[in-house]
Amino acid sequence: MNKKKPITPFGWAIKQRLTELQMDQKSFCELHGIPPSRLSNLIHGTRKAARYRQLVAKLLDIHLTEEK
Repeated sequence: MNKKKPITPFGWAIKQRLTELQMDQKSFCELHGIPPSRLSNLIHGTRKAARYRQLVAKLLDIHLTEEK
């Protein structure tokens, strides 16, 4: 049984942008000093991680929209 939460719209934007840059999540995190667990939290929406949300959005040039 899969207990993972589905990917959020912001998570899909992250994945799409990383694909465009031909970079995987691990490499992106290592390059920018972001804990991999925080990136996963952002992708699945399990935690707000506001500081990293803004950083990732800026680094990947993703426009943030408020999610509820």
